Amino acid sequence: MTTIWASAKANSRTKTYKDYAKPLWQRTLMTTESAVILGLILVVAYASIAVNNFASDITLYYLLRDITPILIIALPMTLIILTGDIDLSVASILALSSVTFGMMVQGGWPVPLAIIGTLVVGLVCGAINGFLVTVVGLPSLAVTIGTMAAFRGIAQGLLGTTAITTFPEEWTNLTSMKIGSTGIPVLSILVLVLIIVFAVIMHFTPFGRGIFAIGLSKEAAEFSGVNVQRTKMILFLLAGLLSALAGIYLTLKTSTARAENGTGLELTVIAAVLLGGVSIFGGKGAMHGVIAGVFLIGTIESALRLANVTSDVSRIIVGTLLVLSVISPSILAWIRGRRRPASTPGTQTQAFLAKS
Repeated sequence: MTTIWASAKANSRTKTYKDYAKPLWQRTLMTTESAVILGLILVVAYASIAVNNFASDITLYYLLRDITPILIIALPMTLIILTGDIDLSVASILALSSVTFGMMVQGGWPVPLAIIGTLVVGLVCGAINGFLVTVVGLPSLAVTIGTMAAFRGIAQGLLGTTAITTFPEEWTNLTSMKIGSTGIPVLSILVLVLIIVFAVIMHFTPFGRGIFAIGLSKEAAEFSGVNVQRTKMILFLLAGLLSALAGIYLTLKTSTARAENGTGLELTVIAAVLLGGVSIFGGKGAMHGVIAGVFLIGTIESALRLANVTSDVSRIIVGTLLVLSVISPSILAWIRGRRRPASTPGTQTQAFLAKS
């Protein structure tokens, strides 16, 4: 009981009557997710004024195309981080999938079969991560750092420094098709469907509630009937599968399969997820905040690119946002702690239970 209590107290602040006594508008708007959405609105408004031709269908079109791989990978990454784990190998799985897909198409495989084969490769990569984390019991950070290097190394060993650039035109055109005369790519419909599916799983199913429970306290989740190992295995499988899907999309979008595809993408994905309000310690977050975080980073990068700012500056900004998104919850918790009374009857009871 002591372990469960200490873990829950360390990773989250217990909701009290005072929290729910606040007005609905305050509980809805005074959140991290709302702050990110407001930040996105302000960045779009400023960029529309400061950058020429930013507010146009063309900008929206290229923005949606650029952030599609990030959005796809951010969906399973959100669920993994909610459990208190992390997957740093997603960009390497993307690269290996890109190389696999290119070699299959070059070897004469029909594109649909090559897509299926590549998705299987992604599932295998996710299964390796899941097995080492759930069955062997290794820390996800150490495991995925190792597989990040291993998967990227396999991709480089298969293709070397060369690139495959010959793909059927009807498939490469699919990534550039628009919905009518709008600036929205056709494949954004698939991404929207994935977002809805993951949002429903995360917020409206027992499986999603189990994910939050694992992040708050693994031991308490197990006592509540959550199969922690199976849940984490499913999440790593989903991460591998959707990373492979992102690799296929990126390959067709650029008409290039190479081992360097997606380099550094994992940091952008993690930055977007944490910026969107998901706690690095697990147990807290919302899907709409993550989507806003992806769009915020994508909008900043797009505006800087249109303003002829180098990619180095974009990386510095993304890195700064990542650091701020990690430390800001701790700062806010410290401020709330300073404002709270030194002792209450509830805290005395908690101290007694923690000692017992």
